[in-house]
Amino acid sequence: MKKKSIQGAEKPDLHELPRIAERISFLYLERCLISRSDSAITVADQRGTVHIPAASIGVLLFGPGTNVSHRAMELIGDVGCSVLWVGEKGVRYYAHGRPLAHSSRLLVAQARLVSNTHSRLHVARMMYQMRFPAEDVSGLTMQQLRGREGARVRSAYRRASRESGIEWKGRKYDPDDFAGGDAINQALSAAHACMYGIAHSAIVAMGASPGLGFIHTGHERSFVYDIADLYKVEIALPVAFAVAAENPDDVGGVTRRAMRDAMSDARIMERAARDIRKLLLHEDSVDVPESARYDGGNVVHLWDEKLGLMAQGVSYRDASDEIGEHEKKDTAEDDTFFPAHETFEVKDTSSTIVDEPNWAQVLGEGYGVVIENELMEDG
Repeated sequence: MKKKSIQGAEKPDLHELPRIAERISFLYLERCLISRSDSAITVADQRGTVHIPAASIGVLLFGPGTNVSHRAMELIGDVGCSVLWVGEKGVRYYAHGRPLAHSSRLLVAQARLVSNTHSRLHVARMMYQMRFPAEDVSGLTMQQLRGREGARVRSAYRRASRESGIEWKGRKYDPDDFAGGDAINQALSAAHACMYGIAHSAIVAMGASPGLGFIHTGHERSFVYDIADLYKVEIALPVAFAVAAENPDDVGGVTRRAMRDAMSDARIMERAARDIRKLLLHEDSVDVPESARYDGGNVVHLWDEKLGLMAQGVSYRDASDEIGEHEKKDTAEDDTFFPAHETFEVKDTSSTIVDEPNWAQVLGEGYGVVIENELMEDG
């Protein structure tokens, strides 16, 4: 087949993209213009511009005042980075990038497990077992497990309150009125939003469904809540109480930065990737097999109830079909009337990326033109 040439920047090779476990957790941007320069996205406001390697980010949080170009979203989708548009202090999920895994293996396993009562209960027990590693919960019912989890969470709140000196009066918040809550409830809302964003990013990047939950159900992000709950008490709770104890003016911003550091230290992206594969595939690894990520995962098959996987793009005939000699000649050269994948030769018109700021500083020390509204600092 003759290849077609298409102008534009070359799409990244999946082999070259960082695994989800290796990515930086999240980056929050607000009141800025987001565009693209070659293979990096650019973030600009009246104070300057920074270049961001989108493939190194797990999830981008777009806050109020952000304006993103179509070209930037194309790059973000190609590299499998998730995008969440967030309101003023609140989170609303609108879109995510393409999965890093082209195979539906994880999704099929998830659907199979959640569709059977026994296998679903087994996965739910595995999730609770991760929270009670020193105990055997394999014989407990869901009602008993919910009771144990409730006691664990209440104990964690009491401990965090005691250690931080913040009086805990219960979880009280209005999703439509972030500022209406007290400092600790504001911090908890911001911390949980960050945790949900990271869980969602890991799930969709690996090719699983955020809506097929095992403990939570009936919501488009049920599995997101399942995964986030594995780490909330460990990460979000102490961060929120520590921030509330400082009583900063910008509770949401300080909490997001603290959560970014805490999740990086705890390697949450790596742990989430490993735990998702363990729960759905019973594989204790963060790696997606080569056959699933690339070669085997980029092929579409037809399903047959007896034969299993069949080649697609083939003009199949029923075994009882009879065709005349004149038809044989006409069809002999056209058995594959729809090719599996049309191949295009992409002409790379991009150039090397311009000099970038010290990226480790941009993320590690909170620098950046519009990251939390702080100016980029030289050096």
